[in-house]
Order: sequence, then structure tokens, then C-alpha cells
Amino acid sequence: MSNGKTGGNLRGFYILFAIVAVIGIGAVGYSVGSKALSSAAMEPVDLAGVGDDMRLLMEMAVPVTKGEESAPVTILVFGDFYCNHCAAFSLRERPRVESEYVETGKARLVFYDFVLDPRPEAGTFLAARAARCAGDQGRYWEYHDRLYRSQLTWGQESDKLGIFREYGEALGLNGDEFRGCLNSDRHAQEVSANRELAHALGLDGTPAVLVGTEGGMNRRLRDYSFETIQEAVEEILGGAGTN
Repeated sequence: MSNGKTGGNLRGFYILFAIVAVIGIGAVGYSVGSKALSSAAMEPVDLAGVGDDMRLLMEMAVPVTKGEESAPVTILVFGDFYCNHCAAFSLRERPRVESEYVETGKARLVFYDFVLDPRPEAGTFLAARAARCAGDQGRYWEYHDRLYRSQLTWGQESDKLGIFREYGEALGLNGDEFRGCLNSDRHAQEVSANRELAHALGLDGTPAVLVGTEGGMNRRLRDYSFETIQEAVEEILGGAGTN
């Protein structure tokens, strides 16, 4: 895991699962800001008025989800697009989680951006926005996986905007719409809020995986392997079956 260790603010985790259950989450995040900039938003933006209001921050933080909202288990993942362990989870472990639990209606997968390096030259904030711009055209997860497969390429590329546009073209996205999204502040607030939420919860590394239920049972897992996730999910499902 990148800069990661277990632990954290468990009270915050309880609040997070409660809010996820109450307000629900869209399949792809919405754009809070509508004003386009003359250039792309490359780093986190100021979240005016949030302060120490945890509930407001959680409402502003917009993840991307897979699975049924009514699923009995929620699997939360906080990830960074330049984290090699996040790539391992997304490309190797996540397909197994989806096949076993998400596609069968047993669990819902909820992904939050956790940009570890906010510097514009790092490109990870822009990468998170680019994936959401692809999501505006229904291709979030394809773009998400492309970023992870190509970490060593775009991570060393000086023209991040150019290479992210190329990835959009390779996926067959509408070029004008995708470029317009990249060259604006669209999704900057959601990605920024997701990052601040991770900090507020005491998370200090990626990928951070949490498993919980609407009733408040939750756990931050020791690692991101399918077997560890399976153990936590089955424990919850088994407990639900005995009630």
C-alpha cells in the first residue's frame, strides 16, 4: 500500500456508512461547479464553507459506484491513480470482488478518489478528473482501468493533458466533449472533497478498503486482497443471515 497503515477514525467510518445509506450515491459523480476555466483544473480547489462540518464534507464528496444500492454490504475503496497497489487492486482483485459480490447483488462497490500528490506536475488530480469526464459519457470504469494499466506511461509524461486526451480518443469518447471537460473545473470540487474526506477519516495511504453495512457495522481491512475482502463480506452476510 502507498504510505498506508491500518487504523483511523472509526467514528468517522460509522458516520460515512450512515450517510451512504441515507442519501444514496449516483453511478457517476455530478459536477458541483459549472463555470468553465480558461485552462484545466490541475490541483485541489478550496472547499469554501466546509470547515469542520464532517456531514457537509461527506455530502460534497461524490464517489463512483457499482452495484445495487440495496445491496446488504458496502465496500468502500479510497484510491490514487498513481498508486501501484491501487492498480493491483483494480486490475487483479476488483474483478473477482465484482464477479463474486457486486454482480450477484451481495455488495455495492464505492470508489473515492484519494489524490496523494496534489501537485499539478504529478497529474494525479487531473487523472481523477479525466476519469470522471469519461464517466460523463458512460465510460468511467474503462478510463479508470486504462489509467491504472498505463501508470508508468502517463506518470512520466510531461504533457498530461495530451496523453489523457489520447486515452479518451482510444476509448471512442466524443472528443469535443471530453476536451471541454478536461479544460475546465468540472469535477474538481468532487475530487477535492473526496481527498479531504480521506484525510478527515484519518486515512493516510492507498488503497484503503472499508467494508460495512447500513446498520453501522464497519471495518477497515488490513489489506486489499480478494481473500481479505471475502472474509469480511462473508462475515457480514453470515451475521445477517442469522438475525
